[in-house]
Amino acid sequence: MEALEFMAAPFAACLVLAGLHAYLGLHVLLRGVIFVDLALAQIAALGSVVALVLSGHQPGTPASYAFSLGFALVGAAVFAATRTRRGRVPQEAIIGITFVIASAAVILVADRAPEGAEQIKELMAGAILWVSWAKVVTTLVIYLALGLFHYVFRRQFTLISEHPEQAFAAGLKVRLWDFLFYASFALVITVSVQLAGVLMVFSYLVAPAIIALAASGSWTARIMIATTTSVVASFLGLFASYRWDLPSGPAIVCALALILLAFAGWRIVAVAKS
Repeated sequence: MEALEFMAAPFAACLVLAGLHAYLGLHVLLRGVIFVDLALAQIAALGSVVALVLSGHQPGTPASYAFSLGFALVGAAVFAATRTRRGRVPQEAIIGITFVIASAAVILVADRAPEGAEQIKELMAGAILWVSWAKVVTTLVIYLALGLFHYVFRRQFTLISEHPEQAFAAGLKVRLWDFLFYASFALVITVSVQLAGVLMVFSYLVAPAIIALAASGSWTARIMIATTTSVVASFLGLFASYRWDLPSGPAIVCALALILLAFAGWRIVAVAKS
């Protein structure tokens, strides 16, 4: 009972993260911008570190969230503006160098903060084990609103992700819709990075989506598969964290990795038999 009480809020937070991250991860892979979530997460982390150094606002405070969101929205605008129909430079290259620059900036700025190394570690690994129920409820409300937004405009987002040429041909304002997508994505990343850390957020977005895309062609089935994968990995990671006194975020990431490896092994055997 003690373990259940201690792990209830962290597991509930994982459940909140799982659904929307599963959906957004599918879009990220279909768009071929795998590192956009990692880049936005690092930009949001940079905003949090800047808030700490300039104004002394600790991560998790409203001011820290405001800084993180502001930085992430700038990143969203850059990624939307660099989307071209036939660009010579792949957008993934721009996203990759943005991630590297943001990472370097985080290290430089954090160097000026008290306990800077500890701040970087927390931003990367997260502290989901100590999440409060108030934070879980707040995150749930934000995610429900963003989920409704994506449901209302699902046709536009899905068309651009799956068939960008058709979107251009249909006269959609692709850059505008890209900005709306990345802006909502930035808000998700801002909230989730301060809750779960960069590594866990990236893993929640990418690993379950890989399994879902390989397993099904239906959006409903994909979302269910990806969400279920995240939930199972969260349970296994939190159990391992409690049982062996491990950092919770990295334990969940490793659980996702094990599930991904098991799925890959199953696919190899299935293809060999067919």
